[in-house]
Amino acid sequence: MIGGDLRSAVRGRVLTRGDDGFDAARRAWNLTVEQPVAAVVEAADAADVAALVRYARRSGLSVAAQAGGHDASGDVEGVILLRTGRLNGLRVRADERTAEVGAGVTWGRVLAEAGPHGLTGLAGSSPAVNVTGYTLGGGLSWFGRKFGWAADSVRAAEVVDADGNRTRVTDASDPELFWGLRGGGGDFALVTSLEFDLYPAPVLYGGRVVWPDARAAEVFAAFRAITAAAPRELAVWFNRFSFPGAPPMAGLDLTYLGDPREGAALVRAIDGIEGAISDTRGTLPVADLGGIAAEPTKPSASMPRAELLSALDDALATEPIEPLISVQVRHLSGALAEPGPGASGALSEPYGLSMVGVGADPELARATRAGQARFVERFRAIVTGRKPYTLLAPGETAADFFTPPVLARLRELKRARDPHDVFRANHPVLK
Repeated sequence: MIGGDLRSAVRGRVLTRGDDGFDAARRAWNLTVEQPVAAVVEAADAADVAALVRYARRSGLSVAAQAGGHDASGDVEGVILLRTGRLNGLRVRADERTAEVGAGVTWGRVLAEAGPHGLTGLAGSSPAVNVTGYTLGGGLSWFGRKFGWAADSVRAAEVVDADGNRTRVTDASDPELFWGLRGGGGDFALVTSLEFDLYPAPVLYGGRVVWPDARAAEVFAAFRAITAAAPRELAVWFNRFSFPGAPPMAGLDLTYLGDPREGAALVRAIDGIEGAISDTRGTLPVADLGGIAAEPTKPSASMPRAELLSALDDALATEPIEPLISVQVRHLSGALAEPGPGASGALSEPYGLSMVGVGADPELARATRAGQARFVERFRAIVTGRKPYTLLAPGETAADFFTPPVLARLRELKRARDPHDVFRANHPVLK
């Protein structure tokens, strides 16, 4: 039974079942995901993390690390949930084009610090997402077409191993563990900080354009034409929205790492589509990157599902999406399609599909799952069956992304480095 012995083992706050605040502390970002953990520990610092790991090892327990819980799977029955929010150190070395971040730092903070230096990290669409969790899962960035997976830009990781020892891991010091940490998830060590490359972004062009859904076919045709010839500096995402109480809409999100005039010229195909409801395109600071997709910055009862696509189908613009609230097609390819140094490897599929619905009650959740399944079945000819590891949903497994040889290598690494299962990733490689 977890209790006073855990409280005496660490300096940070400990909450167990029955304590005031326990339910709020164990909550995942996605409110449809239950986290039946035995305790929550808010670590004071990296030394506290090591003390917790030693406690778990002695007690035969597992630790699942989360900052905000964006990718929580719910596979945490009886484990200790480690909250890393107090590991919030951040240092940008502009002259070296690197950043070092604690395990509690979000992308919004990194971009705010790096942007004034004309630099960016490989952030995704939300500024509220934790850097470490996102990166361990690979990290699909706005700038992935140019620079690859976020995980491949990691230079070093400060970790606690399964015996509770703290160490710095690099390609030179421990190449196999370093390979696994770059995209293979959190199954092998507990990362307390990351050092990674930053990239030049002296000028950034981007924004969102939205039309009535009646224009969706025209918007999708422009998306197809633009992405067929897009340079790696340009990322474009096609969206369809069906929000409660609002008319259905279609749109494009985009970023271009370069001169705004060049960016505007590359997406000129959309300028002739009449009836735009809004158009936020323009020069923007790196720190405002998260405003393009305008994703929620507070927990919500959403239900996402992601797939990878081998090609495009024009019916993506006309197929009904209800009861889903959004369907997105992302252009991938570029550097993401090339072999990298980490476990994420090459992403052969040129497009990604994301479907989001609401799961605020059981009836809505069932409707959302059915709507997602129907949409996938409709496009079975181009849905490959693989799903990005960083976007796996509850009930999905590491085998849904990694190739059999990579998964076998990750499983061997897990058995060698954590034979007693001290660490519990959101999507464990052994399941």
